[in-house]
Amino acid sequence: MIEFLENADTQLLLLLNGVHNAFFDEFFWLVTGKFAWIPMILCLLYCTFRKNWKAGVLMIVAIALVITLCDQISSGIIKDAVCRLRPARDPDIADMVHIVNGYRGGQYGFVSSHAANSFGVAAFLALVLRNRAFTWTIMLWAVLLSYSRIYLGVHFPGDIICGGLLGAMLGMAVYYFYKKAKEWEYLSSVESMNGRDSALLVYTTVGNVLLILAASIIIYAMK
Repeated sequence: MIEFLENADTQLLLLLNGVHNAFFDEFFWLVTGKFAWIPMILCLLYCTFRKNWKAGVLMIVAIALVITLCDQISSGIIKDAVCRLRPARDPDIADMVHIVNGYRGGQYGFVSSHAANSFGVAAFLALVLRNRAFTWTIMLWAVLLSYSRIYLGVHFPGDIICGGLLGAMLGMAVYYFYKKAKEWEYLSSVESMNGRDSALLVYTTVGNVLLILAASIIIYAMK
């Protein structure tokens, strides 16, 4: 059964990774970068700190906890325990994998810390805001970011799926403690974000994707 799943995972990776071109090389290279989250982070900080500095601090601590847990459990524990080679480093298929800018990632790829981090933050924020439009937007952003790892040839789809599930569970767990923290007397006056904040975050996320798309077009045209 495990051999069947691994073979199916490999075939799906080669299928998805095999669909590529020079423009999308630039696009997904920018999507997967650390700076891709900056506009959304700045917008989130604005929405929280403008109401109450305690709300901002609590949000920062909660998100930092989500990312720390996702990153340490995925990269610090699971990857070294499972030792599954990344597609671009697997000698059986490395020559068939499309890579971008010579990037192959670290040695092991299960589970994807990118997927864990993005779905962890997405799940946490979706529970905080409870807004359907924002939930769809942030989840689609997490999917896009996670897919970029398959496109770049550094993760199998199974790495992404399991990483996303891990991140979502950790995001929900941190939300439980975040909610409990807001019940304490010191934080009971912290005001939650409203519909206007949700709309602003949706526009920022969509605008961020469009900005990355525009940057990709410029870089592609200049080459």
